[in-house]
Amino acid sequence: MNKTVKIILIVVFVLFVFCLTAYIIKTNSTPLKLYDTETVSTENIANKVIATGKVIPEDEVEIKPQISGIIEKIYLEEGDKVTAGDLIAKIKVVPNEQSLNSAKGRVNNAKITLNNAKIEYDRNKALFDKGVISSQEFNNIELSYNQAKQELQNAQSDYQIIRDGSAGGSSSANTNIRATVTGTILEIPVKEGDQVIESNNFNDGTTIATIADLSKMIFEGQVDEAEVAKLKIGMPLIINLGALQEEEFDAKLKFIAPKGEEDQGAVQFKVKGDVDVSGGQFIRAGYSANASIIIEKKDSVSAIKEALVQYDKKTKQPYVEVETGENTFERKDIKTGISDGIYIEVLSGLTKDDKIKVWNKTADDTKDQNNRRRN
Repeated sequence: MNKTVKIILIVVFVLFVFCLTAYIIKTNSTPLKLYDTETVSTENIANKVIATGKVIPEDEVEIKPQISGIIEKIYLEEGDKVTAGDLIAKIKVVPNEQSLNSAKGRVNNAKITLNNAKIEYDRNKALFDKGVISSQEFNNIELSYNQAKQELQNAQSDYQIIRDGSAGGSSSANTNIRATVTGTILEIPVKEGDQVIESNNFNDGTTIATIADLSKMIFEGQVDEAEVAKLKIGMPLIINLGALQEEEFDAKLKFIAPKGEEDQGAVQFKVKGDVDVSGGQFIRAGYSANASIIIEKKDSVSAIKEALVQYDKKTKQPYVEVETGENTFERKDIKTGISDGIYIEVLSGLTKDDKIKVWNKTADDTKDQNNRRRN
């Protein structure tokens, strides 16, 4: 290698070392940006109370039998639409042996009484026709005879009801279970062959079917005690369903429970609202839902992110820090309005040109970065 080449290599190396040294010095001497900044923006802010719950039919009707027995046939299925009077199921009566025997004995006694009354009637009628007995006496005999006939008819009807579930001349047999309202069958909790109990003063009876009108739905949910004082009957609600996440339904608050219920240490109050389903969407009973109850709303207001706001430890007044120079900030007290948990309205204290400190870095983080660069 000749002398000229050596000189060129030495010069290049010296220049490289010089440039590298200058870059390191410049890098270490350049102040780091400690904090990001943001400015005031225009936002639409709504203060909401969120209630969690579900959407259910306004009225659910349980169909119960008027006589005990066994389900002989079920004619409809869950989800079928019915009108009042449609036949849902039929019950086969299994009569109580003691009641059946008692009713049969009553029929036999009524027959004996009727036979005796007929004999008395025939005998006294012949005497009355001859003028032997008075009209009043004969009328009493005829009354007893007619009462005996009626008693036999009653006993026979009771016997037939106990044995078959209805009397022969009945227009609607108790064994036929029919819909009492128009709507959709939500549930049929029994199956053919199941034994059912009649509804009476001492027993609710077995539910054969549950029917509801799915065109009349309500939201039923719970609100925390800290929020319930802000609510008023008639407030608008926006319903979001878990199964129909892209759809929103309007509703109106119609009920606030006067008494709360404790749930996992927190007191919750039940609320209800009428849901508008006039759009034709099919909503199934029991969908989980959230209701946004708008307490206050303002459009196109000056706002900043609520995370930028700090509060004085003594006065509890809100303030932010505004950039006045490179990495230099000063405190500015502000007056705030409504908040939605993300943005908060700024009533005074800031302009749209102010650069507000974002609390995303600390001095310790910056020192760590400088140390890593030196190493």
